[in-house]
Amino acid sequence: MVDRLEIVSPTDNKRPVSVLCLITALIGGGAEMMLYRLMSCLDRTKFRPQVISMMELGPVAEKISGLGIPVRSLGMQQGKPNPLALFRLVRWLKQDKPDVIQTWMYHADLLGSLAARLVGNIPVSWNIRHSTLSHTDSKRLTHITARLCARLSYRSPRKIVCCSESAREVHTALGYAADKMLVIPNGYDLDKFKSDPVARRSMRTMLGIPQAAPVIGMIARFDPQKDHRNFLRAAGILHREMPEAHFVLCGEEITAENPHLQKWMGEAGIESRCHLLGRRTDIPQVNSMFDVASLSSAFGEAFPNVVAEAMSCEIPCVVTDVGDAARIVGDTGLIVPPHDSVKLANAWHTMLQFSNQEWRRRGKAARQLVMDQYSLSQIVPRYEHLFDELARGYSIEQRPSSWRAYVRD
Repeated sequence: MVDRLEIVSPTDNKRPVSVLCLITALIGGGAEMMLYRLMSCLDRTKFRPQVISMMELGPVAEKISGLGIPVRSLGMQQGKPNPLALFRLVRWLKQDKPDVIQTWMYHADLLGSLAARLVGNIPVSWNIRHSTLSHTDSKRLTHITARLCARLSYRSPRKIVCCSESAREVHTALGYAADKMLVIPNGYDLDKFKSDPVARRSMRTMLGIPQAAPVIGMIARFDPQKDHRNFLRAAGILHREMPEAHFVLCGEEITAENPHLQKWMGEAGIESRCHLLGRRTDIPQVNSMFDVASLSSAFGEAFPNVVAEAMSCEIPCVVTDVGDAARIVGDTGLIVPPHDSVKLANAWHTMLQFSNQEWRRRGKAARQLVMDQYSLSQIVPRYEHLFDELARGYSIEQRPSSWRAYVRD
C-alpha cells in the first residue's frame, strides 16, 4: 500500500521557477512597459523568465532582451488568426517545460490557455488590461476574444490578474470567474521618475517656452481612446483665458505631419502654442517641464501609466474619470468627466491658479502616494508570490513526473 507521497516542487529543490510570459506584441504601450519593468526587477535567483510575443518584436523586445532574458516571436499578424502559431507555441512549451505561464491581454490569454492545455495543463495566469469593452470602443475580434475568455475563465486560468479595480469590476460583470481575480496594479521606478529642475529648464529652453509660462502636457499615442480632440478643444478654451499658456503633446503619431492634429489645433487657434514631440524615450525629462500633466481619455483606460509617472515626477494631474485614473490621483489632482472640454479647461485653470506652495504640496503628495502604493518594490513581490504559488500548485497537481512515491509494506 502507498504509505507516503513525497512531492518535489521547483521551490523545494531551490531550482528557479521557469516563468514564460506570453504577450500580444512588444512595440509599446502600458502592458508592454509593465512587463519590461517586472522583468527588470524579478529576482533572477528564484525565477527564470522568458518572453514570447504573438506578433512582431519591437522596441520593448529590445529592452527586455537587453536584460539577458530570451525573447521570441510567433510571427502572427494583427487581425489574422494563425493556427500554425498555436502549434509553434505548443512545440516551444514542450521544449522549454515552463513551470508557469503568465499571459498578457485577451488574445494571449486565449492562445496561452489552449497551448497549455495541449501540452499538459501548465498553470496559467491571465493579465487583464482593459476597463471597458463595448462594441463601439473595442475592435470586433477583441470583443469576440474577450467573450470567449469569459467562458474559458472557469476552466483554464488558475488566477486572473487585473491591473485595476475598474478592470476587475467590468470583467466580473462580463462573466469572468470572479473568485480567481486579484488586482495587482502597475508599478513604477521612482529612481527614474522623479523631480528634475535641470530637465525642466533645458526642455523648455529647447522648445522655446519661457521658463515662467504655464505648461499643460499629455503623453499619449494618437488613438481615439486618448481623445486628443478633447484635449485640444480644452486648450483652445484655456488659451482665451491664458494666452501665455503652452501645450505639449508627445507619443506615437503626435507629429506635425498628423492632419487630424493640425486641423484641431487650427480650429482651437493654438498652433503657435502647441508643441508636438512625437515618440520620446526621455519621458521623465518631458514630464519635468509640465506644470500640469493631463489625461483626456474618453474610454478604455485601466491603469494609465502616464498618470502615475507624472505624479512620481511631482507633477499634479488633471485627468478624466476613466478606469482607475481617479483612484490613482486621489486628492492630489483634479478629476473631470470624459468628453467635456469646458470642464477640462476649467480644471487646468484652477490648478494653474494655485500658489507655488500649494502646487508643490500637491506634487510631493502625488509622489508619496505612488511611493506608498505603486512603487516597483511594492508590486514586484506580489507577482513573485503569484508565480511561486502557481509553481507549487503545478508540482502538486499537474506534474506526476516530479512526484516520488515509495511503497512500504
